[in-house]
Amino acid sequence: MKTLSFFILASFFCIFCTGTTLSAADWKVYVAKYRQDKACAISYTFDDGLAEHSTVAAPELEKRGFRGTFWICGYYTEQGASSKLPRMTWGELRKMAKNGHEISNHSWTHKNAKRLTLEQVKTEIEKNDSAIFANIGVMPVTYCYPYNYKTDEIVELASKNRVGTRTRQISIGSKSTPQRFAKWLDDLMKKGEWGVGMTHGINYGYDAFKEPSLFWEHLDKVKSLEDKIWVGTFREVAAYIRERDDIRLKVSETKKGLTITPEMTVDKKLFTEPLTMVIECKGVGEVSVKQGRKPLPAHISGEKVLFDFNPYAGKIKVSFKYK
Repeated sequence: MKTLSFFILASFFCIFCTGTTLSAADWKVYVAKYRQDKACAISYTFDDGLAEHSTVAAPELEKRGFRGTFWICGYYTEQGASSKLPRMTWGELRKMAKNGHEISNHSWTHKNAKRLTLEQVKTEIEKNDSAIFANIGVMPVTYCYPYNYKTDEIVELASKNRVGTRTRQISIGSKSTPQRFAKWLDDLMKKGEWGVGMTHGINYGYDAFKEPSLFWEHLDKVKSLEDKIWVGTFREVAAYIRERDDIRLKVSETKKGLTITPEMTVDKKLFTEPLTMVIECKGVGEVSVKQGRKPLPAHISGEKVLFDFNPYAGKIKVSFKYK
């Protein structure tokens, strides 16, 4: 057996080894750009904690098997229905979190950071983190800037102990049209990008839709393309991308296939997303994958073997049977 002792950057490079079973042109190993090797990713995010995010937006996402990210301001959440615009309650947010939605930080009072000191920005962030954790039981690991305002110093502050913050987005609301949605999806798939939608009002409030059914029709279209588009929460996609870009794979050849050893440097308490491994290999009829003693479900798609794995759980053994 010949062993490759050097590492690869999983997202962008692959390595080959030679031996009695495989030739250098027969296989390559890397981590998929997005989960399950999909062409692009989308995260639907909703700002300000409006009541209809719980009663309208979340159910519409769930109908299609999707989950969203809901950025809330604890000050307004505590006002609930008495707020100028009705807001979701902590109880509703707990239920949404249990259903798989991400409930995360949009500052305590949604003040414009242009008018705040860095210390005041820090207080706004930390107070909202504490309120969300106390009421929902989950510590936010992402952040959304009020009014999308940020400076390099604010981004550095807000990014501490987080997998990511929302630094770019496309507005999904009053200006949405079928043509605009179609172009967005087409561009994402062609360029292999991560699209982050930003929605405020659905039927009322800032940037509310002229016709909300346009959004639900768009979601139906995305559902029909789910073999190409990964719809994940902001936390999920941000963590996946960071892990994907950090991981190194050490690959060696065995008599039956390959041994792959993943190595990560990111904080494993913060970055917890499983990754998708891709092995491009011609002529595979059957494949068996184990990480430690745990069998990993794998499937063959054309000339690719795909399986999800835990990047912290050690060596992965892959055995092939050829057609």
